[in-house]
Amino acid sequence: MERMKPALTLGRRLAAAGILVLPWLFSTAAAQRPAEPERPAERAAAAASPQERVLLEAREALRRGDRARVLAARQQLVAARHPLAGWADYWELSPRLAQATGDEVQGFLERWSGSYVEDRLRNDWLLETGRRRDWVAFQRELPRFRMNDDPQVRCYALLVDALAGREVRRTGLQAWFDQREADDGCHQLATHLRDTQQIGQAELWRKLRINTEAARQRPARQAAQLLGAPISQALEQLWEQPERFLNRLPQADRSPQIVPLSALALIRLASQDPESAARQLETVWSQRLRGEWAAATWGAVARAATLRQLAPAGQWAEKALTAAAQTPSSSPADTEIDGALTDDTLAWLTRALLRDTAQRPQAWAGVAQAIDRMENDTRADPAWVYWRARALLARSRPGGAGDALRDEALAQLRSAASPLHFYGQLALEALGQRPLPLPQAEPASPAERDAALASPGLQRALRLIELGLRSEGVREWNFSLIGRSDRELLAAAQMACERQIVDRCISAAERARTEIDPSLRYPLAFRDDISQAAVASGVEPSLVLGLIRQESRFVTYARSHVGASGLMQVMPPTARWTAQRIGLTLPAQWRDDRATNLRLGTAYLRMVLDDFAGSAPMALAGYNAGPNRPRRWREGSTLEPAIWIETIPIHETRDYVKKVLSNTTVYAQRLGSPSATLLKPWLGADIGPRDPAGPAPNKELP
Repeated sequence: MERMKPALTLGRRLAAAGILVLPWLFSTAAAQRPAEPERPAERAAAAASPQERVLLEAREALRRGDRARVLAARQQLVAARHPLAGWADYWELSPRLAQATGDEVQGFLERWSGSYVEDRLRNDWLLETGRRRDWVAFQRELPRFRMNDDPQVRCYALLVDALAGREVRRTGLQAWFDQREADDGCHQLATHLRDTQQIGQAELWRKLRINTEAARQRPARQAAQLLGAPISQALEQLWEQPERFLNRLPQADRSPQIVPLSALALIRLASQDPESAARQLETVWSQRLRGEWAAATWGAVARAATLRQLAPAGQWAEKALTAAAQTPSSSPADTEIDGALTDDTLAWLTRALLRDTAQRPQAWAGVAQAIDRMENDTRADPAWVYWRARALLARSRPGGAGDALRDEALAQLRSAASPLHFYGQLALEALGQRPLPLPQAEPASPAERDAALASPGLQRALRLIELGLRSEGVREWNFSLIGRSDRELLAAAQMACERQIVDRCISAAERARTEIDPSLRYPLAFRDDISQAAVASGVEPSLVLGLIRQESRFVTYARSHVGASGLMQVMPPTARWTAQRIGLTLPAQWRDDRATNLRLGTAYLRMVLDDFAGSAPMALAGYNAGPNRPRRWREGSTLEPAIWIETIPIHETRDYVKKVLSNTTVYAQRLGSPSATLLKPWLGADIGPRDPAGPAPNKELP
């Protein structure tokens, strides 16, 4: 990697300057490590000092549930005042926090003041004191909680304010609506707001509806409990068998709960069979459901239909938008949290209508309408800025009559334009601009780099990662970057690059808002090896670099939870299949061999590209989600590639394709390939059903 210097050289320079350096950071073992960004656990243990091996043993003992061994390791490391002893201390105390005394906790917090483990345990302790309803202890620690990012702690804090008589209705309702998991804090807050009549039936039903739309069963159950036992019982019945529940509802029943319960059942039915739900809406329930409930049910139908790419999805989206437009807010103060359509549903309505624009140009009006209903923060996302601008351009009249819409669209495109992300690149090209030169911040100065190197938190983070404790190291790293300036972030990124921990280098560099250093955000790690493998497989090196940056962030020994391995995150069955096709005998340790991983990954990528006639969007979708899925997703209307990508049903794959393609254009510029730095050539031709006269799909591709 460019601009890398050995960390040992920096350590000597710091020592000469009189700056304190933790001695274990520059141990002989660390200085003599091979040029790899990560090691498997056994190599990490072999390179560890004796005390670091005690730490590794403590982590393994924690996994096994051997508390006695964890306690012994904790005592040994604390007595030795080892810089990483806080982790052993945390592993010993955290599992028994429910039985811990306040004095024990305070002792821990004082021992590790200013460190990540102090704030981590404070987070845990705030949750524990909340569960205990020990509001005195909770209030004592809350102001010292530096991360302050736990939604349940936020709900407990609002509950404390409410119990003290302070006004929290608005913020409390928002916190409860933002809740994604069933938890004690937000449920207790909502219970208090209900019992004190600060929220009523409308808010309780809305929360239940939102969780039902998102298929979050446990939070839905909590919301139903607040509405009473009969509603809880009905929810259990309609959740798994919504059509049966609907068929058993007495049509003559005019009780208040029939409308919301039928809507919830229709929402659940839509997730299973959107066409059946649409039929029920159009026939049985069209006169019963009005306003918010009609909008929400049609929104659920349109969303489910878009996920399945059903032809009527766009028309159903328009029905949802029409119903929402006829739904007044409960009060002007609540317009942000009582909408009939959530931002997530509106995003899917937008995608449904985007798919229709090729056949129905009038669908662009619905695209703009759906985006305009989103909350301000969501609407400011470059994706929706870009598509709203496209909708304005599509609806603008020729000549002077369309100038106002065109001017607004161009202003929107200029606000989104950037060479560093997918929609920013599309906006630049829509404006007729060549890619802007990549920003180039001044490299961190020696003084800035020395200050980063002297940070105990950053040192601990990198050493934990080098020892194979990646989860702990990443959390320590992220905590240590809180509140740092852009220049400090670049210095931290440079420090990680010099230690060849490339993913943390990228992570720190990406946090900088105005100081942009492409060499840190888009490093050319393993450039020669990657280029050699890419060229041998007939793939553009910039595409491989863009893929690796998204797949593994250049962590050689990366492992996913499903077993994907290495720089290119190759699955074992794919590795074996590809090896057979290219005549490669897999070595026993192929997962940890960089050259083998690159050869397998680039060869497989080439095969997927060939199967999709060179279409990078479909090939990347196939690389991420398996080739059978994009084969299904290409059916139906022929779409421009950007619309096809935006309507990929799986969020992870949709995000993946966008990021790999935008990474690729940046890497093309970094590699000096001006012909490949535009995004649209990578998007390729319009995407639709496979040409029946063309080659048959390679059904053997894993």
